[in-house]
Amino acid sequence: MNDIVKFPRQLKISGGQVPKGRIRVSGAKNSGTRLLAAASLTDEKVMLTNFPTKLVDAQHKIRFLKEIGFEIEIDYETEELQLTGGDVKSIPLNDYDYPIRTTYLLVAGQIARHGVARIPYPGGCKIGSRGYDLHILVWEALGCDVKELPDYIEVTGSFSGGTIDFPISTVGGTENALLCGAVANGATVIHNAYITPEVSDLISMLRHMGAEIKVIGNSYIELQGKSGLLSGVHMPVMPDRIEALTWIVLAILTGGELLIEDVPFEHMEIPLLHLKDAGIDIFRNSTSAYITPDCLRSTGIQPFEVACGTHPGIISDMQPFYVLLAIQAMGISRVYDYRYPKRIGYVDELAKFYPSAFSSVEGCITIKGGCDGKSATAESTDLRGSMAVIMAAMMTEGSSVINDAHMALRGYNDLLGKLEKVGIVVDAIYE
Repeated sequence: MNDIVKFPRQLKISGGQVPKGRIRVSGAKNSGTRLLAAASLTDEKVMLTNFPTKLVDAQHKIRFLKEIGFEIEIDYETEELQLTGGDVKSIPLNDYDYPIRTTYLLVAGQIARHGVARIPYPGGCKIGSRGYDLHILVWEALGCDVKELPDYIEVTGSFSGGTIDFPISTVGGTENALLCGAVANGATVIHNAYITPEVSDLISMLRHMGAEIKVIGNSYIELQGKSGLLSGVHMPVMPDRIEALTWIVLAILTGGELLIEDVPFEHMEIPLLHLKDAGIDIFRNSTSAYITPDCLRSTGIQPFEVACGTHPGIISDMQPFYVLLAIQAMGISRVYDYRYPKRIGYVDELAKFYPSAFSSVEGCITIKGGCDGKSATAESTDLRGSMAVIMAAMMTEGSSVINDAHMALRGYNDLLGKLEKVGIVVDAIYE
């Protein structure tokens, strides 16, 4: 298979299809793309297994790493990625158009080699939309200078150990600090870190590569770097807890029958407890969930209220799937989001399928269950909200169209292939 996967701009979906079969949860987007950045910290061979090779974000990050000189081999069938540091360049590229948010994670490997890093602006944004102040804080706290140039961010210098005191808990900032501290000279201390399961996966990889990392509690990290490049490693990517929840909710809402494999139950205890409280019993063993119509109690889905926040609770990325679940509840449900209160844009798109079901203000979405749905043409918004919109199209009778469908494919590895395997036919439009 060609190393560049094509992604559709539009999906046409016929509603009323019922998924049936076996589906395997892929490696987590929020882990795999971070482990790929960690792989850039060595010239030795890194093998990542269970890697989500067909993700939009992964493809763009792979493209950038190849452009600056890394050698990367991908096996799409076995979902393995091998990276070795080749002739990594220190000159500006002709093109810095990379529409991904985590470009800041690609600084550490360049600084460790050449003392200069040039990265695309996160999400392709230019000066005037500075959603990366905490990353500048990291680079400057560890001794580097930062320039915001018209086409890219330039970081120069060498990393020395230091103290990083985040004003808020931040996943991306914690990941960046770990990567930079791993190749810094001396000890680095991180205050107000945010340690999710995916950050723990990154910590495990960096430890295997030679960094000394001590975690105390859930927000304090001490790190002793190697003052240079790390060692190679063979590392599996943890399964994606958000994808696992997606398939569980889809099967419940469509009356499907899915055997969902590689479910990271240890990272989903509280989210699954809320499903149980809503009237859903999950058949499971230690690694798989079996969802059938019998999982739904005779009383149906019960109205609920959930609050989204930080791990180990219901994280904000899971919010759209509880909103969608509430459409079939027997009454009024509310979903609160204290961490990202403005995450409500996708609700307007869901309302095209269920016009009388939703009302929302910042921080709270109210859902009236039991409303009739219809087919619609809808737009993709954020990554997870876009997946909820695709699911709504499957739930409602008639033919629906989802524009900018690549948004959902940013978070779901081989989404269309997996849907096809369980009997969901989707017409993908590429041009």
